[in-house]
Amino acid sequence: MKQNIAIIAGGDSSEFVISLNSAEQIANILDEEKYNIFTVITKSTEWIVKSQNFCDVIVNKDDFSFSLNNEKTKFDCALITIHGTPGEDGKMQGYFETLNIPYTTSGVLASSLTFNKIFTKNYLDNFNIRNANYYLLNKNKTINLDEIINKTGLPCFVKPNQGGSSFGISKVITADQLKPAIIKAFEEDNEVIIEEFLDGQELTCGLIKTTKKEYIFPPTEIVSKNEFFDYEAKYTKGMAEEITPAKISKELTKEIQDISSKIYNILQLKGIVRIDFIYAKSKLYFMEVNTVPGMSAASIIPQQVKAYGMTMKDIFSIAIEDAFNR
Repeated sequence: MKQNIAIIAGGDSSEFVISLNSAEQIANILDEEKYNIFTVITKSTEWIVKSQNFCDVIVNKDDFSFSLNNEKTKFDCALITIHGTPGEDGKMQGYFETLNIPYTTSGVLASSLTFNKIFTKNYLDNFNIRNANYYLLNKNKTINLDEIINKTGLPCFVKPNQGGSSFGISKVITADQLKPAIIKAFEEDNEVIIEEFLDGQELTCGLIKTTKKEYIFPPTEIVSKNEFFDYEAKYTKGMAEEITPAKISKELTKEIQDISSKIYNILQLKGIVRIDFIYAKSKLYFMEVNTVPGMSAASIIPQQVKAYGMTMKDIFSIAIEDAFNR
């Protein structure tokens, strides 16, 4: 009997549309011989089942089901593809834990921790994972520009502490650009991280580990035509070159894969994850963890899976089966 898989998309952040693009891509990839595939679009408390076969139907959140023509359908597994809240910060995971429904991402604690960039960096500091210098600023705190520059130097990056897809991020070259960049970042989050600029290669590594096997994909080097890998560079064709596998030494490739694997274990991550780095000053610096990486046509993970010699259909089947077996 086929299992009912709900692709959960949308959410309550600026990444709503990106999530929908990922969901559309995934719906076309999943194995229809194994699964009945449904897309659930969420926006605040409104959850709707979208289908080509019938009109929109409201989800019953009491047991994660829907009813059509007096027939009730319950979902067997949630494939979470919400970038940002509530799909990447542990809230959605908590809901499914309460209902005892399998889901494909990291758990509540790991999702909550990694969604907060500062918490993640502070935690990984204990395990000798190298970070760039950074400064955390709360919305209700006085902005001391001299103190910030003394800690991070110039240039620096200003970004929301919790967020993705480069929304609210600025590269600051001069001191007079710093305050406007902070104000821009506060539009996305109540906490802002100011981070030292590292002049180096931007590298990222995707992976998934199951109870049976681990799959650590070839790293990708990202070369943006803009000043950095911003929203335009990420989602506009031709604005960034994504080289997979990265044209780096075997030694650096192994180091990235080994550190990615180590971080995955330390944070007790689950499902498909992407971990970002900067290689500068002949050293590898951790940037952030993406526990719900993009899966649209422009995304990096599909490129890495192809270079690994597998298909996204294979990888999603692995992620779903692992969710059932946890």
